[in-house]
Amino acid sequence: MKRKNKSTKPLILIAIILIAIPLTVFAKYQRDIRIPADPSAESVIYFQIEKGTSIKNVGQKLEEEGIIKSSRSFRIYIKRNEPDLSIMAGRFPLKKSMTVTEIIKTISKPSKANDSITIQEGLLISDIDKRLEEMDLISSGEFKTAVRNFENWDKYKFLDKSHLSKLDLPLEGYIYPDTYFLDPIDFHPNELIEKALKNFEKKFASVKDQIKDLSYHEIITMASIIETEVFGKEDRKIVSGILWKRLQNNWRLDADATLLYIKNDRVITASDLQSDSPYNTRKFHGLPPGPIANPSLESIEAAINPIESEYWFYLNATQTGETIFAKTNEEHNINRARHL
Repeated sequence: MKRKNKSTKPLILIAIILIAIPLTVFAKYQRDIRIPADPSAESVIYFQIEKGTSIKNVGQKLEEEGIIKSSRSFRIYIKRNEPDLSIMAGRFPLKKSMTVTEIIKTISKPSKANDSITIQEGLLISDIDKRLEEMDLISSGEFKTAVRNFENWDKYKFLDKSHLSKLDLPLEGYIYPDTYFLDPIDFHPNELIEKALKNFEKKFASVKDQIKDLSYHEIITMASIIETEVFGKEDRKIVSGILWKRLQNNWRLDADATLLYIKNDRVITASDLQSDSPYNTRKFHGLPPGPIANPSLESIEAAINPIESEYWFYLNATQTGETIFAKTNEEHNINRARHL
């Protein structure tokens, strides 16, 4: 009996090892799949997959960039759970805090393969250029260069080439504010330009027939000033009335926004107020040469349909952002002392 016990001990040990190894491997596999590489990570990593890349190579690249723990576990999971998986080519926003299942869902959806850019109302072309650079879609200045080299004037009847082609950034004012989905693999600035102009054309079509005695160029230039000077649908229409009334009575616009357009630091100094720039509407009469931002439809409508009032002056209160109106310069000065 003793000899029998001695002979069975190694067999029991081997059995335990044979059971333990698969269990350990399976436990590791489960951790690799369910626990993110870095649960606390918040930064987005734009992970690019080229056309024709194999699942094996995708897994290896994900592991190399620290987005997943194990490319082997990644492949096993797909083989067991997603045997017919089709991985999309594209540039995907991933995080190290995503699980393997979340990553697979992202890189297999066409809608996730696109980058998107949201152009808020009032952004400048230079702002858009910077956004695209931050997204690693262009080098600095590429979008501005594409705008300067724009040639499809005849395609868009609302563009006034005679005025716009003379400007440093000819399409300022016409890159319609919206969210645009972009091709992350073969992106070219002209892709966004064309999408934004087509969007502008569509939006502008709903209001352009209301324009009577002014050019499209004048309306969009005024709309861009309104966009950057004041907030709120009603207030924008009142300010529109004030600004058009000033022009009609040979007053200067006195709009700080037009001067800020040519300032990199967005700060107006005493010397700026004496500048000979045509964008200095505190010194020169009339509209600036062109739009100073990309306005919303609301601001365009305000430029087309101003509200007449007794007011000649306005300011935005520093603390509240409220628009304060005045009928006289004396009243305006009181408002300045009280609200700025």
